[in-house]
Amino acid sequence: MDFLSGETILVDKPFGWTSFDVVNKIRWNLKQKLKIKKIKVGHAGTLDPLATGLLVICTGRNTKIIEQLTGAPKSYTGTILLGKTTPSYDLETEYDSIQDTSSVRLEHIEQVRRGFVGIQQQIPPVFSAKQIDGKRAYDYARAGKSIEMKANEIEISSFKLQADRFPEIDFEINCSKGTYIRSIASDFGKNLGCGGTLISLRRISSGELSIKDAKSVDEWLKIIQEM
Repeated sequence: MDFLSGETILVDKPFGWTSFDVVNKIRWNLKQKLKIKKIKVGHAGTLDPLATGLLVICTGRNTKIIEQLTGAPKSYTGTILLGKTTPSYDLETEYDSIQDTSSVRLEHIEQVRRGFVGIQQQIPPVFSAKQIDGKRAYDYARAGKSIEMKANEIEISSFKLQADRFPEIDFEINCSKGTYIRSIASDFGKNLGCGGTLISLRRISSGELSIKDAKSVDEWLKIIQEM
């Protein structure tokens, strides 16, 4: 493999790592192995630290196609917990409300699910990397400052649910670039009248690229060391 000229590799991002943690780990090991001071390394689509799954990494000249790769539709699997909410819409922050889910029926869940399919406006979470006046939104949120998040147009092409572990709802979703699955979880619970929190998330594809073809960080580091 010629990482210096340009490669695109598929990494299965581990839980707890930021996307930049993965980029920095790959970059540092490449610089050490190739005995160079600089090499371009970037990723095509951020995954939250609490999410796992497909992270597309580009090196060298392939970093020029990052924007193209980032624009591809994404697929995820995950779990929404109904009846509890957090400020971040996931488990990064503590639960701030608990609500009764006993009145929620399968027909209600199906009705709400159908409403999410198609083109729509979505408000990103305040705990997100969206730029607001030169700062990340989560910087304001963690400082306790109130900010207004502007809605973005997204498209959900499919949204499948499995409710046999209620109040945990397992899902698989196919969506456009820029879709916040945490907001989907929060809005889904809100529309059911009981609140909801994203408790697990895994990216399984980005365009034609699949998690089935990805390797762990350790596997890629071994490949680099054995070049």
